Amino acid sequence: MTAHRHLFLASPEQTCALAARLGAVLAPGDALLLEGPIGAGKTHFARCLIQSILSVPEDVPSPTFTLVQTYETEAGPLWHADLYRLGDADQVVELGLAEAFDTAICLVEWPDRLAGMAPDTALHLAFQPDPTDPEARSLTLTWTAGDWAARLEGVLA
Repeated sequence: MTAHRHLFLASPEQTCALAARLGAVLAPGDALLLEGPIGAGKTHFARCLIQSILSVPEDVPSPTFTLVQTYETEAGPLWHADLYRLGDADQVVELGLAEAFDTAICLVEWPDRLAGMAPDTALHLAFQPDPTDPEARSLTLTWTAGDWAARLEGVLA
């Protein structure tokens, strides 16, 4: 059974606050799949989430060119992947991302490049810019397995 929640985020600050609340409930083995067009807010969300759980503050660059950035956080290891430039799905295995899904918190931008390798328990976050307000975003969270309903209760309240 697929479950989903729709949110309206009126500003980058609201997006960042949601990312921090979600970061507080993550643990190794959790995967967040960040979907949406270029400029939809995926990297902003990921950056805010990562910074909210870092043990030691540091710059959080977009992994557009490196494909993966790793961090040691208070919640455990975190992998931030941007698969936009990925040539084929075999590179997912070469990057070590398939193993990281079991051992780290994984934030994956452009998850369509995973070609079926996404964990069944992943939380999908689909961002859409608002056509009338350049600061606002529509966000749909979708999941089919795992305990996301219970974990998101306080996050989305």
